[in-house]
Amino acid sequence: MNKSELIDHIADRAGLTKADAGAALDAATGAIADTLGRGGEVSIGGFGKFSVSHRAARSGRNPATGATIQIAASKAPKFSAAKALKDATNK
Repeated sequence: MNKSELIDHIADRAGLTKADAGAALDAATGAIADTLGRGGEVSIGGFGKFSVSHRAARSGRNPATGATIQIAASKAPKFSAAKALKDATNK
C-alpha cells in the first residue's frame, strides 16, 4: 500500500474526502516527525511506539579500498509494534 492508497482507505473508513484524509495523514506524520526531531516518543495505543535510537560513533571499513574510516554518531527513528498489531499480523 502506498500513500495514495492509504489516503483512499482512510477516506472510505472515516467518511472523509480524499483531501481531508490526505491533510489528516500529513498532519499525523508531521507531528510524529516533529516530536522525534526533538528527541521525544510517540505512543499510539494498540499500534506501537515511535522513538529515537542513538547510534554511537564507530570505526568501519571502506569495502572498495579496505581503508579504515570513522563513522559519526547518529540518531535514527525506531518503531516498536504493539502486541495488538503483532497479533493482527499473525492471524
